[in-house]
Amino acid sequence: MDFTKLFSLEGKIALITGGSRGIGKMLLEGYLAAGCEKVYITARKREQLAETEAEFNARYPGKVIGLPGDLTQMDEIKRLAEELASRESRLDILVNNAGAAWGADFDQFPEAGWDKVMDLNVKSLFFLTQKLHGLLNAAASFDRPAKVINIASIDGLRPNPWETYSYQASKAAVIHLTKRMAARLIKDNIVVTCIAPGAYPSEMNKAAAKNPEASARGIPYARVGVAEDIAGGAIYLASRAGDYVVGTTIPIDGGIVNGWVPTDAVDPSGH
Repeated sequence: MDFTKLFSLEGKIALITGGSRGIGKMLLEGYLAAGCEKVYITARKREQLAETEAEFNARYPGKVIGLPGDLTQMDEIKRLAEELASRESRLDILVNNAGAAWGADFDQFPEAGWDKVMDLNVKSLFFLTQKLHGLLNAAASFDRPAKVINIASIDGLRPNPWETYSYQASKAAVIHLTKRMAARLIKDNIVVTCIAPGAYPSEMNKAAAKNPEASARGIPYARVGVAEDIAGGAIYLASRAGDYVVGTTIPIDGGIVNGWVPTDAVDPSGH
């Protein structure tokens, strides 16, 4: 074993859903730096996707390919999988990162806020992985398994004080679904794992983006997460280093889930 390449992603082909912004964009940067041959990214907003594609191709020419699509729609999931299959004969890494949140008072919480979040955060994750099973199989071997990494949230591990009912339920579902998918797909040499991020600056987590100092007061490590934190975990799981981690959810949260925080702290999730 060459330990200098333990965390290398050299030659790997990856797909990151929701890869044009926030945590997805952080993972994109990390995977490119770790040596991925190509990284496909998806997003619903074509303009934002094109901007991210252009930004990274300036540094990594030809290595980032944007695939627009709305993953809440089954026909779009199927179309995306077919388009990827027309371009590649294998997929080494799938990161199910695309997600949405919705907050409303219990008595006013709408059905639309339930369906949109569950469809994107849970349903699309399962069915996109299903539709890409053939490409993942083509990449997988006993010595070099393919990887599926689901992005959940610490809000799936413990409740936050915000009325984001469908979001918290969806992320708990992702964590349990990861275990069930892992038990099945390891038979095909496909390793499924999960990351539960804490507070990272993004459009979804406006509190961490706009006021990181306030959010940091609710975090034992006393700061919000940065790209190196979340990308480091995702590189570990995608690389040879993470091959023996199966079905596990890893919180990357500065200690929120397992640490002590002041009772008057600002909730760092910001959802």
